[in-house]
Amino acid sequence: MTAENFEDILVYFSKSLMGKENEEDILWDVAKNCIAKLGFVDCVVYLVNHNNVLIQKAAYGPKNPKDRTLHNPVEIPVGHGITGAVAKTRQAELIVDTSQDPRYIEDDDNRLSEICVPITYEDQLYGVIDCEHPEKGFFTERHLKMLSAIASICAIKIKSVRANLELLEKQDKLFQIREEMMELKLKALNSQLNPHFIFNSLNAIQYFITAQKTKLALDYFSTFSRLVRYYLKQLGEDTTPLYHEIDMLHWYLKLQKLRYDDSFAYTISIEKDNHNIEEAIIPSFIILMLFENIVEQSSINQEIDQHFHIDIKSTTTSVILKVEYHCKNLDPHVPKNLDYREDILKWKDQVRLLNTVKGYSIAHQTSSVRAKGMYKKSILLQLPNLV
Repeated sequence: MTAENFEDILVYFSKSLMGKENEEDILWDVAKNCIAKLGFVDCVVYLVNHNNVLIQKAAYGPKNPKDRTLHNPVEIPVGHGITGAVAKTRQAELIVDTSQDPRYIEDDDNRLSEICVPITYEDQLYGVIDCEHPEKGFFTERHLKMLSAIASICAIKIKSVRANLELLEKQDKLFQIREEMMELKLKALNSQLNPHFIFNSLNAIQYFITAQKTKLALDYFSTFSRLVRYYLKQLGEDTTPLYHEIDMLHWYLKLQKLRYDDSFAYTISIEKDNHNIEEAIIPSFIILMLFENIVEQSSINQEIDQHFHIDIKSTTTSVILKVEYHCKNLDPHVPKNLDYREDILKWKDQVRLLNTVKGYSIAHQTSSVRAKGMYKKSILLQLPNLV
């Protein structure tokens, strides 16, 4: 084999592999061309799996003379036999006489010479190319050098294909998550502005008007308008100032009290002299979703004498929201673990997605106690300060 032939063969292999877009095509092309271009009679290509086992993926020669169907594909643990030893050491080997090598594993026939090279790139083992021949001493150092170069080209191509596949999978996953996030945002809007909420709020405002309580009617209508504008504005935003969210929480609870005939009371406490409150930025809708869940669940469970104590404090890195909730049960026979209405977005789903997509590391803890007709629940929510 001349130097010119050496270069020509490498160029041929490079061009042949260039258009291959999946691993199967790459491996079968290598096996086929080792036979056609190098004059070998048998070539097998293995890939290593996550269990450190070499799996036969392509073969040309007596084992597979016509098509891509492997008959009884071989599996070799890394470290076993000549092929496994090459995978372990990542050093190519040329065996002049396999009958003198105790590591030799006979496959479909006993062959007297073998050449085996690792498929590696940047310390990453992808597999092994193994070729055998019935003649003793058939393979030469030239063959070893050529096959090692071909294995390097193969490794680079496999790395490229896997990187592209991984990128496509990440893009698909990100696209799916973004779609899910948009669905959650739309569900959040629907949850907060569901027909029952809008109808009951407007109905209560109408009652004040007909009862000639004009000041109350205008007050609640103004609150309702601000709430609607806020939701529509924030639908396309991922973050919001904390003080805006506190205002909206107050307006939301005020309307819900009106909607449910003052069935609950609430207090919002903000840590005094906390200058970070005015500058803090948090993910949108998390706090409002939390209270939508609490208020609607308490309504379903027919709870009375409800009170929410909401404590908020902010640091340069996080916002801590603590909710202490207690109530009585109107009917002890009503199940206490009813699911939320299907159109109510579960705030924990929103937290999960935001942590996945944005890497926010939002943390929460919930504890509850039920005894003698009383129910107490504590929720601790830690949000990142994104300022």
